[in-house]
Amino acid sequence: MRGNVLDLAVGVVLGGAFSSIITSLVNDIIMPLLSIILGRINIANLKLTIPVPGSADIVLTYGAFLQSVLNFIAIALSLFFFIKFVNNAKDMLHPKEEVEEEIVEPTKSEELLAEIRDLLKKQNEA
Repeated sequence: MRGNVLDLAVGVVLGGAFSSIITSLVNDIIMPLLSIILGRINIANLKLTIPVPGSADIVLTYGAFLQSVLNFIAIALSLFFFIKFVNNAKDMLHPKEEVEEEIVEPTKSEELLAEIRDLLKKQNEA
């Protein structure tokens, strides 16, 4: 139980620290490349303004939402690959021992019961 709690605590701390690295990756590398493809300078500034007569306009900042989704996907993928790497490294350092299954010979009574079963099957088929 302690090992699982400790693993969870380490995962939370690493995830928190790792999220700032991924946020920087998305903001400084992925978003500028994506903005080149889309022909925009900053995707986070994309917004939709809906005019409302008689009151203030409604502004939907969908660019910030898109950037948050990309941050989440990047964090999820990088954590997936990191955990996969750690598990593979652990398996290489501590290979599992193969357990050979022992073949148990049936007892005389088990053999007789198997013969009776087979005879009953033949009677039911006929």
